[in-house]
Amino acid sequence: MSVEQWATLSDQAFDGAAVVLALAWIAHLVEYAASRKVAYAASPVTVGAAASPTPTELPEPERRATLFGRIGVALSVLGTGVLGLGVLARGTAAQRVPWGNMYEFATTGVFLAMVLYLVLVKLQGIAWLGPVVTGFAVTVLGLSLLVYTPVGPLVPALDSHWLVLHVVAAAIAGGAFVVGAGASAFFLVKSRAERRTPVDQRHGYLWRLPTADSMDRLAYRVHAFAFPIWTFAALIAGPIWAYYAWGRFWGWDPKEVWAFITWTVYAGYLHARATAGWRGKGAAIIALIGFLTFVFNFVGINLFGSGLHAYAF
Repeated sequence: MSVEQWATLSDQAFDGAAVVLALAWIAHLVEYAASRKVAYAASPVTVGAAASPTPTELPEPERRATLFGRIGVALSVLGTGVLGLGVLARGTAAQRVPWGNMYEFATTGVFLAMVLYLVLVKLQGIAWLGPVVTGFAVTVLGLSLLVYTPVGPLVPALDSHWLVLHVVAAAIAGGAFVVGAGASAFFLVKSRAERRTPVDQRHGYLWRLPTADSMDRLAYRVHAFAFPIWTFAALIAGPIWAYYAWGRFWGWDPKEVWAFITWTVYAGYLHARATAGWRGKGAAIIALIGFLTFVFNFVGINLFGSGLHAYAF
């Protein structure tokens, strides 16, 4: 295949992945709607388990909800595979790593986020986060079209093996931050419902989810996994790359500053959890603030900021 054919295949794969993941998101929303009037018994569950009985015991509305939930996961797997094909085709067309600008980082970042989510679905049973993760993926893929960049060579500052280490680490950490933010947001909703909703009134999708404490533990574990990876990306690989590209490790560029702000917020979150046992609403809010700083660093600085990282647009 020619370079143009690989580039066309990449664009088509990205478009196809966006459609499939949108269908996955819709399937999860149908799962939510089908669960609205189903009552669930209050029982302890693990981090990944949902509070629903086995499929053979399910009433019809719950059976329908379970079916659409499985369809949502299956479509997520398919969409992730198509997205991975797009990333591979983009790299083949460009004959380099496929994350040299904002468009490529967005598509690669969504791919890695989906891979991480699906691994945790398998290991921890977090399919209940499907509406959040697939919705986020579709949104980012859609917005990436606004910054579409044709296949081309890297600018000189990016022509370094540190590009691979820095961006891959940042993308993996970002994917984990998405999962952690989703778990933190669900925790805030579920913990409030557990306090205010009598047991005999507990029906709907919310009560198919794990307990609030389980969500809180999941959020902590995911952030504990992501933080050292983000530390490496933002405070080790990034500065070393900056030294080779611009002759200094740190220059207070807006991108660097906001990467450090993100690191500081998440460091505060993990420090409070580990040393003071600070859990619950306050910790979840800090985690969400950290995620907002990460998103602003990725989107806001690239679109509205300036500095040496302007080429990333």
